[in-house]
Amino acid sequence: MGLLLVTGLFLGLTPPLGKLAAEAGIPALLWAFVVSFGAGGVLLCLQGMRRSPLVITGRRLRYFVITAVLSYALPNVLMFSAIPHLGAGYTSVMFTLSPVITTLLTFLLGVHRPNAQGVLGIAIGFLGALMVATTRGQIGQPAALSWIVFGLLIPLSLAAGNIYRSMDWPEGAGPLDLAIGSHLAAAAMLLMALLIDGSASAMPRLVDIPLLVLAQIAVASSMFTLFFRLQMVGGPVYLSQIGYVGAAVGLLLGVLALGERYALLTWAGAAIITLGVVITTRARGQP
Repeated sequence: MGLLLVTGLFLGLTPPLGKLAAEAGIPALLWAFVVSFGAGGVLLCLQGMRRSPLVITGRRLRYFVITAVLSYALPNVLMFSAIPHLGAGYTSVMFTLSPVITTLLTFLLGVHRPNAQGVLGIAIGFLGALMVATTRGQIGQPAALSWIVFGLLIPLSLAAGNIYRSMDWPEGAGPLDLAIGSHLAAAAMLLMALLIDGSASAMPRLVDIPLLVLAQIAVASSMFTLFFRLQMVGGPVYLSQIGYVGAAVGLLLGVLALGERYALLTWAGAAIITLGVVITTRARGQP
């Protein structure tokens, strides 16, 4: 439970930081690169201090690359692209659909069958997410339907990543090794995309926002230090519940720190989502 709450807290801090970066003129591709390169670099330094070399095999390299695409590069680019149009709080709520999609995929693939209470909790959380989705963003700034659909790709990618990481976890690999390798792989992919897209020319702008860059790197490094540990002990469905916690944190920060305004239906949906995650968490320890 502690891992779930703390990891979800760090997840919820990411959209507000992404909105501030967008307002500073940082392209989505570049900010996604900051997340992965920063997290991978810091964790690699920690690994070096422990004098534990990063082991790379063919099996692990495959894991790094696929995880990088599904869990980091693609969802982060989608998220940072959508935030200027949907708002940081509203984009955070998209995380709540990840548990629903993850549960559906694990059931279809025969990985995990949730009990009745778990299904009820997820259904309640999904109902809350639907209520939020109908409000279409901030008051007075309704988002285009195309951006709503664009935002829905975020939980789809995250859910696919949740399933893949559990099913193909390399034997004998520790969570820190996998976090480092997959983030550095994502950073390499995003750097290539930056050079092809031309967005690499915006890199000097990062010097103008050093505190924001450091804050994002600190948040990403802290989150992914715990992320793979939570995956290892909780499995893909339980891990996906960080989406509920992240949505609550992102929504509150969007309002309190960034001046975003949301309808009463949005808040009611957020409250229902909270009820869903409580029920689902309690169902974890039952047959």
